[in-house]
Parts: sequence; structure tokens; C-alpha cells
Amino acid sequence: MSETRSRQVVIAGAGIAGLTAAIAFAERGYSVRVFEQAQRLEAAGAGIQLSPNATRILRQLGVLDTLVANAVKPEAVVLKDAASLRQLARVPLGGAGEQRWGAPYLVAHRADLQDALMARVAQMPDIHLTTGAQVSSVASGSLGITRTDGVGRKIIDTEGSLLVGADGVWSAVRRFASPGNGAGFANSRFSGELAWRATISADSEAGQAFAAIGAGGCVTTFLHPGFHMVAYPVSGGRAFNLAAFTPGERIAEGWSGHADPVVLSGAMRRTAPALARLVELAEPWTAFPIHTVEQRRWTAPEGIALIGDAAHAMTPFAAQGAAMAIEDAATLANLVADFSGDLAQSLTIWEKLRRPRIEKVLKRGAVNRLAWHARGPVALVRNLVLAARPGEKLAADLDWLYGWEARKVVRR
Repeated sequence: MSETRSRQVVIAGAGIAGLTAAIAFAERGYSVRVFEQAQRLEAAGAGIQLSPNATRILRQLGVLDTLVANAVKPEAVVLKDAASLRQLARVPLGGAGEQRWGAPYLVAHRADLQDALMARVAQMPDIHLTTGAQVSSVASGSLGITRTDGVGRKIIDTEGSLLVGADGVWSAVRRFASPGNGAGFANSRFSGELAWRATISADSEAGQAFAAIGAGGCVTTFLHPGFHMVAYPVSGGRAFNLAAFTPGERIAEGWSGHADPVVLSGAMRRTAPALARLVELAEPWTAFPIHTVEQRRWTAPEGIALIGDAAHAMTPFAAQGAAMAIEDAATLANLVADFSGDLAQSLTIWEKLRRPRIEKVLKRGAVNRLAWHARGPVALVRNLVLAARPGEKLAADLDWLYGWEARKVVRR
């Protein structure tokens, strides 16, 4: 393998996972080519929560300072009963959380995170981004990239030692990690849940309605058997991101689709009138189908690695989808660089290290969903348990998640 090829990484996808990977590899001295199938970069979704395990990495990669200018550092996560609006629990974040976990907890608009990542990419001459392009073939390290320029299609041939699939839930690279679409290949699966999202101005009628029932300067989660809603400030506090989650029928595959708003309004039955009013004022809502991926192979010895949603798209109930993608990207770059010359071994070690972590996060998300949608006696027990645990104890329960740092792997 030529020296040039051995130091070149090809990344499919310019979302959070792909851009973070590009920066991490460029930091370690690699030349990086990023191919994004969209003609222009647009941030899907709206708000995003970034816990300390993610912001610690963003700080190391020179992204955090730019992001902080438009992000918000919430003082706590506050759980409220959706029917009575009574506070059930408060997990301290803010300065106390930053001191505890060594990095800030941030809430931001996805576009602000993407802009911060792109600003860092622009500072790194070894990263080259091409839009309107998708990996269409892989053969012995040579990649065929199909690019559509609005007039026609052309093939770009490029080489690289490693192909990173960071192209999300509907990954095109995933099939290359499982030749012949074998046992390791996984299609995305609709979870049976819809995410309803809206962004409201803080000085609008809807913003004032939220301010009256939400916990100021915090992430507020309203719990109800038929749905839950998470709300928090974004864009430096000038707006609020609202995300409600309900069971629903499958809608068109993609980041957003058309779903009957009656589904959301129906889930609001037996909630506090002020919360129902907020949902009405926040219209229009956009529905996002929640898809998951359970890919049994994240790497291939030929030099392919899947990261983020392409490997393990998860439900948002642990608020860790973006954080896991950021962790994937940084740890992959570090292991490949540290085991330079033995790519297959570095990929094997990386996957073995990442899988237990991802599985634990998935379990946490499943537990959260059950707890947040509890009803009857189960909800009563949940409320009693939360009331009995002070905020310090609730924060300690998250040390394994928020306090995580990648351990150094020593080559023997």
C-alpha cells in the first residue's frame, strides 16, 4: 500500500458523525475526503442535547468554543408530571455538573453544532468535502463515488486505506461492510414511535406559554403514559426546542414526513390544560419516524467501519444518539492512528471496545422509556422512587455515562 493511500481516509456522510470523524482523523495527520450525498448541507431535526461525554471530545477537537457561543448550559434536567405539572425530580447540571464530569452539558440547535463543526473543518486543509456524491462501489481499497451535479452523473475514483460509513440510518455503505448482504447486514427498522418537533421563539405566545409551565433555564421533561415531551432553550435562549414522542404508524422513510396531528393531540388527553395549550400554540409540528439499526458487524477487515446511526441508530430516550456518534468518531481515529500499519487489528479492537458501551446506553434508553410512559401503580412507584432520591444521587447514577473518557489502548 502506498504511503499516500495508507494515510488517506474516505468518509461517507457529512453529518455530526462524519464531520467529527474528519476532524479527528485530520488531527492525527490523515488526509480526509468527505463525500455527502445531499447537494447542500442541512441540519436534520432541530434541538440536540450534548452531554459531557460528547462536549469533552468537542473541546479536544477545537469545536466547543465556537459552539458555546450559540448553545445554552442548562442548570438541570427537571422531570414533571404532565397531568399535574408537579415536579418529580431534578438532576443538577450547570456548574455543578461541569465540575462533576469535567465538561459542560449543552443544549443547542443542530444547525449550530453543524456550523461549529464546519468552521473547524474549514481550518483544516487536509479535509476535502464534496457534496452531491455517494459511495457506489468498493473494490480492493479503490472506491467509486457517483456524483450528481444537476446536469449528469459522473464517477469519481479515489483511494483510501479506510472507508468510514457515517451516512446515517439509511446508510449506503452498510451493505459493503457485509459482502453479499450476509448475516451481518441490517436494514433500518421502524420503532413504532414518532418524534414530533417544533421550535418556538422565546418571545412568542407559545414561548411565553412554555415559560409559564417549564423549568426556566433547564431541560424540562413532561411524563405521561401516552407520550412524553422534552423542551429546552436553544439559540442562546432566543428559542425553545420542543420534542414530543408518541406511538404511531409508519410514515415515509426519511428525516421527516407527514403524519396526522390528531395522533399528537390525541396523546394529550388527560394532561394539564396549560400543556395542551402549549402544544396547540406551537403548531405546526413536524413528525419524524424513529428508526433503529442493529448492525451485527460494524467493521470489515478490508478497511470499512460504520459509526453513529449507520451502525447502531437508537431511540432518543437516553439523549445519546449524537454523543455516541461523536464518541465513535474520536475513538476510531485514535485507534487507527495508534495501530498504524495494522488496520484490521485496530478495527477489531475498536469494535470490541465500543459494543459494550453502546449496549449499555441502549439499555438505559429502554429503561427511560418504560419509566417515562409508566401508568397506574407503576407510575406511582416511579414517583415515590424519584422523590426519595436527591439530585446528587440522580447525578451519580449518570457518572458512567457523562463521566466517560476513552481509555488508552497500548499496542503489545
